[in-house]
Amino acid sequence: MEFIKYSQRDEAALLYGNAVTGIIITFITSTFLVFSFNSPLTVHVKQLWWVVMTTLLAIRMLDVINWKTNLQHIEFDGKKSINRFISGVYPTAIMWSVYLTYIATHNSGFELTTTIITVSGIAGGSSMVLAAHKRTAMFYAFILPFPASITLLLSGEESIQLLGLLAVFFSVTMLISSKKSADFTARAVFLKNENENLLHHMEDQVEQRTQRIYELSNLDPLTLLFNRTAFLSNLKSVIDTSNKPLALLFIDLDGFKQINDSFGHKAGDEILRKTADRLKKSTQNEQLLCRWGGDEFLIAMTDVSETIAVGKAKQLIKNLSNPHTIDNSVLSVGATIGISLFPDHGTSEERLINTADMAMYYQKKIARSSVSVFSKEMEKIYSHEQYLKNELANAIDKQQLRLVFQPLVLADNKKVASFEALLRWQLDGEEIPPEEFTLIAEKYGLINKIGAWVILNACLQASQWDIEKKLAVCVNVSVVQLHDEHFIDMIDHALSTSSLSSELLHIEITESVFASDVSIISKQIKRLQSRGVKVAIDDFGTGFSSLSVIQDLAVDLVKIDRLFVEKLNGNGSAIISAVMHIASSLDFLVIAEGVENEVQAQALSKLGVHYLQGYHYSKPIEIEDISNYLNEEHE
Repeated sequence: MEFIKYSQRDEAALLYGNAVTGIIITFITSTFLVFSFNSPLTVHVKQLWWVVMTTLLAIRMLDVINWKTNLQHIEFDGKKSINRFISGVYPTAIMWSVYLTYIATHNSGFELTTTIITVSGIAGGSSMVLAAHKRTAMFYAFILPFPASITLLLSGEESIQLLGLLAVFFSVTMLISSKKSADFTARAVFLKNENENLLHHMEDQVEQRTQRIYELSNLDPLTLLFNRTAFLSNLKSVIDTSNKPLALLFIDLDGFKQINDSFGHKAGDEILRKTADRLKKSTQNEQLLCRWGGDEFLIAMTDVSETIAVGKAKQLIKNLSNPHTIDNSVLSVGATIGISLFPDHGTSEERLINTADMAMYYQKKIARSSVSVFSKEMEKIYSHEQYLKNELANAIDKQQLRLVFQPLVLADNKKVASFEALLRWQLDGEEIPPEEFTLIAEKYGLINKIGAWVILNACLQASQWDIEKKLAVCVNVSVVQLHDEHFIDMIDHALSTSSLSSELLHIEITESVFASDVSIISKQIKRLQSRGVKVAIDDFGTGFSSLSVIQDLAVDLVKIDRLFVEKLNGNGSAIISAVMHIASSLDFLVIAEGVENEVQAQALSKLGVHYLQGYHYSKPIEIEDISNYLNEEHE
């Protein structure tokens, strides 16, 4: 979610940065074309067109001035800015298209030739000016000459038809060119980072060797903060020699992984370096500051009360949350901080770090980018998590896990088409919520083992259903599983063991795949599809959705999140309708989940949704009740 927001801001900044030049050129060109040719037949229409165009350009210029004055240097809404910008660009393009088509209809002389050449030049320039937004750049470059080219082709004069044919070729060329320019712009940030990295390492060899010896023993090589070993030594020394109160701050960055995955490790490293610089400026004793690992930092503050420590932590979060400018991209991270106090929460460096870590982790689950002070209640929660982790590790052997199945029905005739396998865990007579134990499984490396058990048992169960009905089984798979090198082997084993036909196995992956390495995910999807297994994107529209990535991944199904089904009377209907148009173009089927009543079902069916799922048809069914459900459904 964070990545999309900041990418949209960068896109808006590039569009508005090029806007002034584009508007001025458009005004000058339109004025020249209208007032340089005084044909009595067209002069009044052209002047009226010029008034409308000039008004439109003035509105756009006011919008640009407003953006540069009030929004450019704050955390503005990138999506709204883009929509506001292109809401002026699209009418401008249509105005040019109308003008050129009008001239092509009413003039065949020097004015027509001049107008075609001039407008074609504007179309060519737009591919660069609007390159930050591919769809708009391609539309602008194509729509200016194409309608007029059709008008020229339909004329009765051979020379005019030839000019129209050239205009058609030009339109297609501009479409391709604008796409390439937009793709080039998307790669620019990466190339600049690479060049700066080369310059960064040009240092004097003697100083580098001397500094390297020091860094290896005491400093983190990336941030040049103290490393774990040096920090622990310094903290122990302070604890042993001072009886004054001490606060230990455990700092974990929010949103860093998205930047690292989306912009690359070079951008991530630059964020860590800049974060380290800000932390240095915020502490008086750099010996009590370190990079603990990854995107985690520790600061020890001496002779401070709990109130002062919390106040300083809040100020740190504010400072660390300020945007970073990296190679023309504005990137931001937040920070969640846990605090432990000496001697209240521990008298050794290890205990203080552990309790501060607990406080940070607890706060991160409740509300990110905020502060929490350790308490005994947190330790109980942490202990409970450790208990669940230990029990979950043995849940398969103890036969505590089971699958339940929720049906998916065809929207047109309401017949059952497949079942989604849902995992349940009963521990000591209590049902542990799936959203709780799946996070624990992923955090502590248990997800691959449990995931393999789920797929195998789902396939075994599906192989026992009515073969003639060809009911498929849908299984949720996490990004962690998809990155497992043995994932495909596990799928092959489940299919061969169960003798289930591969086309009856559907793998559902969540939208979080868009924040990971798409190339790896794409390879895994293709390997699954080569076996006949169908792949679906779950919870579509709520997180990291990217239409270009969906096109690259070429999935078979997309499951619309229940959020949009609940809002069918609002904007949900429009969004689902848009997804259906995309589905038709990209050749994938659409499932709507969270269907609670017949009104929703009928509305979704009218929109063309292929499959429906929700409590309106059935709650998740226990294995032993599936046969009865299918019999009742048949009757």
